[in-house]
Amino acid sequence: MPHPAPPILPATFRAYVVEHAGDRLDGPVTRGVREVAEAELPPGEVTVRVAWSSVNYKDGLAAIAEGRVARVSPLIPGIDLAGEVVASTDAGADTSTDAGTDTRLRSGDSVIAHGYDLGVAHHGGFAEYARVPADWVVPLPAGLSLRDSMAIGTAGFTAAQSVAALEERGLTPDAGPVLVTGATGGLGSTAVGILAGRGYEVWAVTGKDDARSWLQTLGAVGFLTRDEVAAPGRPLEHERWAGAIDTVGAAALPYILRTLRRGAAVAACGNASGPDLATTVLPFILRGIAILGMDSAWLPIGERRALWDRLATDLRPSALGSDSTEVTLETLETALDGIVAGRARGRWLVRLGA
Repeated sequence: MPHPAPPILPATFRAYVVEHAGDRLDGPVTRGVREVAEAELPPGEVTVRVAWSSVNYKDGLAAIAEGRVARVSPLIPGIDLAGEVVASTDAGADTSTDAGTDTRLRSGDSVIAHGYDLGVAHHGGFAEYARVPADWVVPLPAGLSLRDSMAIGTAGFTAAQSVAALEERGLTPDAGPVLVTGATGGLGSTAVGILAGRGYEVWAVTGKDDARSWLQTLGAVGFLTRDEVAAPGRPLEHERWAGAIDTVGAAALPYILRTLRRGAAVAACGNASGPDLATTVLPFILRGIAILGMDSAWLPIGERRALWDRLATDLRPSALGSDSTEVTLETLETALDGIVAGRARGRWLVRLGA
């Protein structure tokens, strides 16, 4: 008699689970590694054996009571993941940018998933297995390993989206210096590397003097301190920056707006210091500057796949992965707490099945 096919997934597998007490998801949390059954995975056409994930600021917020990010409980955080498809019922609807391209996902394919509701309202990447909708999935581009893709991760993807948006608006390397705030974080450091690799004069804002030599290896040529950027100033100051990428928000964006050159833009992609914005209309109506909002979570899948192809080629960060620290599910808590406390330097990668 033929032997029955082995199960696709083990009966249980390990995951890092956060559970909030109370219906409002703002009560005390219990969190840690536990065994999860396949039945606990959410619906989706693609089941992935996760090899790598990464730690993002949103993951840290999802793991604390006051984070106000998690929308379900219990939740497996992890807003990005990379691994191998173990089962797929993807019907193969053409979601690529090139008509006629076969985009069906098959067992054995190496893939990336991030954004949408992953790790917020849908179990995410901090587990040995994940199940997601097919239209959240990006085939791993040639030239990137699974580890590379998470060394980029959501933070690096948002950095690339920011650079692409600034260039679409007209920014070029000969236009002048570009400022990056929060430069030691995952998003900021990747932005420095991408911009420098494309020939820009990159200035970095950091409060960590001991990180300057490292940022220079990524391509930064000048520095401002946090205090310089956070200091109050006139509504308009000397025109200095041809463009900027801001990951900080309240403490940095007002300075950027009053010092951008005429017609320049800032890609706003973070609020690590808070969401408030204290400014005037003068930079907008007297210099024609612009704020470009970066929403990487809900970027349509066709544009998402095209940008990942560029991350493997012309937008590939310099020194990819050299600034990464690896953790496991058992040591993940240190990274989650560290990123919320502002102790990030580069990227924390979560090794699962690699």
